[in-house]
Amino acid sequence: ILDMSRIESGRMSLREEEFRFRDFLDQINVMINGQCMDKGLTYECHVIGHVNDYYIGDDMKLKQVLINILGNSVKFTEVPGTVTFTVEQTAAFESYCTLRFIMSDTGIGMSKEYIPKIFDAFSQEGDHSGNKFGSTGLGMAITKNIVDMMNGDIAIESEKGVGTTFTVTVTLKSSGRSIRHENRGMLPDGLRLLVIDDDQLACDHAVMVANAIGIEAESVRSAKKALEMIRKAREDENPYHIVLTDYHMPDMDGIAFARALRAFDNGETGVIVMTGYSRDDVQDEAGTAGVDGILSKPLFTDSLMYEIHNVLMKHSNKGTGQRPMVRKTAGK
Repeated sequence: ILDMSRIESGRMSLREEEFRFRDFLDQINVMINGQCMDKGLTYECHVIGHVNDYYIGDDMKLKQVLINILGNSVKFTEVPGTVTFTVEQTAAFESYCTLRFIMSDTGIGMSKEYIPKIFDAFSQEGDHSGNKFGSTGLGMAITKNIVDMMNGDIAIESEKGVGTTFTVTVTLKSSGRSIRHENRGMLPDGLRLLVIDDDQLACDHAVMVANAIGIEAESVRSAKKALEMIRKAREDENPYHIVLTDYHMPDMDGIAFARALRAFDNGETGVIVMTGYSRDDVQDEAGTAGVDGILSKPLFTDSLMYEIHNVLMKHSNKGTGQRPMVRKTAGK
C-alpha cells in the first residue's frame, strides 16, 4: 500500500547505481530456490549468452519486480511443478544494454479474459484466489508501474491448467567494468577445459564463459563420453586441465563421474561440479569423490575464474610430484 501511494503521488524514484550482476541474480535465486524447495517444486535458472559483469540502474526495484513475479509462480504452482527463470542480454548499443527476463511456471494459469486485468490494483481472478493463496492484488500493479518507470515492457502468456510465462524487458546502462580485465594474469595461458552437462544451453553458456576468460573449452552431454575424451586426450599428451561437470545428470551424475575419473587419472585433472542445489547438499559426497571445487548455477566469469584459480593452487600445493597441470608453450 505504501508503494502504491508513492507511485500514485509521483514520489517513487529510480536510483542510478552500479551493481554486480552476479550478486543480483544470486540474491534472487537463493530466495526463490528456497521457496521452491520448501514446496517441493523444481527451480531452474538459465543465463543465455553473454551478460555484463556490472550494470548501472536501480537493482533493488528491478529485483522487486522479478521476485514478485517469481514468487507468484511459486505460489500458484503445485507439486510436481517447475519454475524457470531465464536471463539474456539481447542488445547492446553504445553505453546501454537491453536485458530480457523470462519467468515461466507450470502452475494453474490464467484465462485469456483475465490477463488484461492482471495489472489493475486489487485485481484477482475468481473469488477463491485471495482466500486460498493469500493475495492482496497489489503486487502486479506495483510491478507494472516499476517496469513502466524503467521504460521497460512486460508481456504475459498463460493458459488455464497449463502455466504462465512473464517476459520483462528493460534497458540498463553498462558500467564498462570487466572482471576479466580487473583480474588479468590470474590464470595461466594454455588451459584446456571440458564441460559436461546434459543440457545443451548450459553447455553453450559454460563454453562461452570459459572463452571469455581466455580458456579453450569443449563440451559434451554425456559423462561416459567425457571419460573417453579425457582418456584419449591423455594418450595424445594434450590433456584437459579442468573438467566442469553438472551435478545432476542421467545415467552418470557428476559425483559418479569424478569417482570414475579418479580411478585412472591419479588426481591430476581439476574437477569442478556445477549444481543448481545448495553447496551444502553436495559438499560431503563431492569431497569423498575427489572433487576439487563446487560452483552454483548459473555460471559467471568471476566465479569460474576464481574457482579455477583455487583448483590450480590446490593442485600446485599438493607436493605429490605430479606433472604440472599446465605445460608452458614455446615463447611463454
